[in-house]
Amino acid sequence: LVRRLTAKSAVLATLGWPPDVGTLARVAVPNRLTGAPYVEVDGEPLGLDVSLTDRAGWGVCLVGTNIGAVGCDVEIVEPRSDGFVRDFLTGYEQGVVADATDSERRMLLANLFWSAKESALKVLGVGLRRDTRSVEVVLGAGRPVAGWHATKATVDGDETLPGWWRRFGSFVLTMAAAEPFDAPLVIGD
Repeated sequence: LVRRLTAKSAVLATLGWPPDVGTLARVAVPNRLTGAPYVEVDGEPLGLDVSLTDRAGWGVCLVGTNIGAVGCDVEIVEPRSDGFVRDFLTGYEQGVVADATDSERRMLLANLFWSAKESALKVLGVGLRRDTRSVEVVLGAGRPVAGWHATKATVDGDETLPGWWRRFGSFVLTMAAAEPFDAPLVIGD
């Protein structure tokens, strides 16, 4: 429920509509057969690109226009076992995690890579049905933009999906899209 309410609220904010009960009722966020969400207003599809995620009472919705398929994910920055890192991250990503100078940084990186993979797999429309090691995430070295850091996910060494990540307290949030997009604007953090 928190995920759907977050999506409706984000859509209304994007459209500049008031977040009252009557207006919220006009917006629906059903799923396609693939599981990907889409937006309807008054029963008609609305041309917004959306992705939803939730974790531990947090709901996040990425809303975009003209950026194609989108994906977002939120994870708690928590310990991940060596087995998790080995089973789900690529060799490059494993090396970045192993090179972390302290346990807090290691936790952040392991969860960041995992979350960025989930965002990219949502863009592809396959979710966790695909081997997460077929997606390799590279963290951008540039300066943050409004608190967001750039990422790039390469799929099977070919297709590249641009993205962003940001830490929010004990959470890490990632986003990806089929096309390049500006750093996200945060509504209601």
